Amino acid sequence: MSSISQKIASIEQEIPQSVKLIAITKQVGTSAMREAYLAGVRDFGENRLQEALSKQQELEDLADVDWHFIGHIQKNKAKKVIENFTWIHSVDSLALAQRINRLAEELDLVPKVFLQVKVLPDPNKYGWSAENLWKDLEQLDKLEYLNIRGLMTILPWGLSSAEAFEAFKQVAHLSTEIKKADYSRLSMTELSMGMSGDYKLAIQAGATQIRLGRTIFGERNSKT
Repeated sequence: MSSISQKIASIEQEIPQSVKLIAITKQVGTSAMREAYLAGVRDFGENRLQEALSKQQELEDLADVDWHFIGHIQKNKAKKVIENFTWIHSVDSLALAQRINRLAEELDLVPKVFLQVKVLPDPNKYGWSAENLWKDLEQLDKLEYLNIRGLMTILPWGLSSAEAFEAFKQVAHLSTEIKKADYSRLSMTELSMGMSGDYKLAIQAGATQIRLGRTIFGERNSKT
């Protein structure tokens, strides 16, 4: 069985240097995270705030880590997310974006954020449809305390490789079209898309950040 460091080395040989590898560490213990850190990983992604804060405390000696929040953000937890994460991948509505902007102004912070979109219907996922995102872009462009870096997506379960690739291309195309519209604060330089089962397709479609958990740490049912 390959070690965590061997898995990371194998992944890094496969992906372009321009693509950021985010190790998704839900239900992963801090000893395994330290092994990933020693293998060169500097970006960790969490989707549960309390679990993440506990790990951040245990790993506070790793000063050069960037923390990414990838889970749905409850209104009462938004402030803690802003305070403790460099990147927020899951800004999934105008109301949430406006709330984060207000809180970021109070905290004098400018978090790097992705706008979460779903180009295929999926009742189990949050995010804008392409049509609704276009309607909200003018308001999003007014949010001075958000560094809006691009789009994020999580695909529905059960797609074929061809369907997944087409969906990723749709997200990339949407990003390109928004960039052409020349909004002043929407840089659209990043695409957060692709997980353990489909990250190679996401990279082919233009992903700049991929979110890998199982591929690095194996199957996880409980904390280790």
